[in-house]
Amino acid sequence: MWLNKIELESESIKLIPLTQEHSDDLVKAASDGKLWELWFTSVPNSETIDEYISFALNAQKQGTAVPFSIIDKVSNKIIGSTRFCHSDNTNHRVEIGYTWYAESYQRSSVNTECKLLLLSHAFESMNAIAVEFRTHWHNQTSRTAILRLGAKQDGVLRNHHKMANGSYRDTVVFSIINSEWPAVKKNLEYKLARHG
Repeated sequence: MWLNKIELESESIKLIPLTQEHSDDLVKAASDGKLWELWFTSVPNSETIDEYISFALNAQKQGTAVPFSIIDKVSNKIIGSTRFCHSDNTNHRVEIGYTWYAESYQRSSVNTECKLLLLSHAFESMNAIAVEFRTHWHNQTSRTAILRLGAKQDGVLRNHHKMANGSYRDTVVFSIINSEWPAVKKNLEYKLARHG
């Protein structure tokens, strides 16, 4: 298998394999900011958490995803979730997606640390040739954060994905390719050094 369950760790966060036992802690984290109310993204609440985790673990069984819970090492609490997903094992491409953080951890170093861990693993251990990021056209915060990582916009997939409410989302696709990784890594490390 190209994708394997793994734990990743930086100075202040740990990414551990998502399990059903994390459901209550994930709902608590999502309650910090009532993130499920964001209409352009899918963050679980107490009613949707079981389905959210089952979907992630099924994709993991199929070999197309590795979902993580994100832990703040200071408080030892789960503060969000992310995953490798939509893996193309033949062409060595993978997406980093389904990422969200409790509101009190947004605009902190957590996203940079999380992405540095995942990108380092993808390019340096998995030998990925490209890592994708996808987001809703209307999720301007996410689009800005992805560009800040050093990803480039590939394009917009119009009417790409049917939402729970029946509407269709336009999906903005970004990527970082392996030849760009050394410069992107240096930039992320520079940001973290300045932040800390």
